[in-house]
Amino acid sequence: QVQLVESGGGLVQPGGSLRLSCAMSGSIFRIYDMGWYRQAPGKQRELAAAITAGGSTNYADSVKGRFTISRDNAKNTVFLQMNSLKPEDTAVYYCNAKAGLGGAWSYWGQGTQVTVSS
Repeated sequence: QVQLVESGGGLVQPGGSLRLSCAMSGSIFRIYDMGWYRQAPGKQRELAAAITAGGSTNYADSVKGRFTISRDNAKNTVFLQMNSLKPEDTAVYYCNAKAGLGGAWSYWGQGTQVTVSS
């Protein structure tokens, strides 16, 4: 079955950087649109960044200019480079893979905690 495994979360000071990774197994990675979502305590899950199978990207306004999403199809992995981190970036970050008509195939990772605090 399809598995998504995130890594790279942790505790970082404001202004610092982290790089998240999400590795897929069990399917053909290159056909999936990939996204990084985040959920802060008491808030709804929101899209932070996404990259299509063709490589087009889009970002939430709150992370534009600070976060960069990329993918390596040879390694079946999507990345999220997060720079200039702020306390409000604190959340559990989830990787999502979507393919098929209307995103009929959708898979989630288990999430990785990112905490931005001094």
